[in-house]
Amino acid sequence: MNNKIELSKDKKDNMIAAIKEYFLEEREEDLGDLAAVLILDFFIEKLAPEIYNQGVQDSYRYMNEKIQDLFEIQKY
Repeated sequence: MNNKIELSKDKKDNMIAAIKEYFLEEREEDLGDLAAVLILDFFIEKLAPEIYNQGVQDSYRYMNEKIQDLFEIQKY
């Protein structure tokens, strides 16, 4: 299984633009493309797996609750 998060060119370009916009608005720093790409790569490598795993855990809990709801409607 491939554990690397792959982004389409359009999504990656949008994320890079969002990073540059954030730094400009919040920190008054005019970030170049390379710096924004490095920040995005860092987020994807170091932070995204934890966020993804939290989403999986949240989905598991939600689905488990729905399965429990099914058991409650059993007829005896």
